[in-house]
Amino acid sequence: MRKLLSSGLVMFAGMVSAPSGVSTCQTIHRPAPDYRHDRRFGLLQRFFNRWECPARALSHVFLEAADDYDLDWRLLPSLSWVESTGGKQARHNNMFGWDSGRASFTSLSAGIHTVGYYLSKSDLYRDKSIDEILSTYNPDAEYARKVKSVMRQIAPGD
Repeated sequence: MRKLLSSGLVMFAGMVSAPSGVSTCQTIHRPAPDYRHDRRFGLLQRFFNRWECPARALSHVFLEAADDYDLDWRLLPSLSWVESTGGKQARHNNMFGWDSGRASFTSLSAGIHTVGYYLSKSDLYRDKSIDEILSTYNPDAEYARKVKSVMRQIAPGD
């Protein structure tokens, strides 16, 4: 054991097995789908354009994350609207107020994919309804109502 410690092998094994955190889900290594003819794309563009939101340029990223992580396609854009007015008030590429606004992402796209990943895969959110996800995301009684109202503004009845 002493030999292993002095050689650094144990340290290396610990580094390999340690969780790497937020950055693990920020990179997608496949060509992005073309959403330009997707009805959802037009609806997101129209919604964000109406309010002159920076998130408009990321409509395709919101759809990609929703499809990748099997989320309602309106959820992430709605969270971004409620938390930062679609990126207008985002700090550190964090449009979602993630980690009480303390999280920092390498890009707005990385933030979208990271939050989407966690809403789909983490033990806190996985397999929950929209209402359950929202009450976990922010337990304020009015929060879910606000987000769901934005979802309906983007596309009623979807």
